[in-house]
Amino acid sequence: MMDIHQILKKLPHRYPILLVDRVLEIDSGKRIKALKNVTINEPFFEGHFPHRPVMPGVLMLEALAQAAAILSFETLGKTPDDKTVYYFAGIDGARFKRPVEPGDQLILDVTLDRAKAGIFKFSAKALVGDELAVEAELMCTMRTIA
Repeated sequence: MMDIHQILKKLPHRYPILLVDRVLEIDSGKRIKALKNVTINEPFFEGHFPHRPVMPGVLMLEALAQAAAILSFETLGKTPDDKTVYYFAGIDGARFKRPVEPGDQLILDVTLDRAKAGIFKFSAKALVGDELAVEAELMCTMRTIA
């Protein structure tokens, strides 16, 4: 498990784009299960949509990628620094199955399928309760910047 203080040490993201609130389970090199509490105070709800607030799908994918980044850093035994950036390299098969609304808890479930030549491939899904909200295959990479 990781609380928010430990997550802040593993991810360079900060408000309003930090989208992982707690790590519930982590098995280095294999899998992570994390939590995103979705609240009406999120800045994107003001415009998406004012009459029916729904979490944007791209932010659900970003939350999954952030959970994947934590798993990657944990797997490599690394802590991000000012010169390490974690990027999306690809998103395949993204499917949105259920809207995510204020008050929902998004459970981020990410499995590392492969790590080769600095590219990490993951199977990822996010659930609200027992209902699938989104699933996708993610590819990510870490780069050192000058």
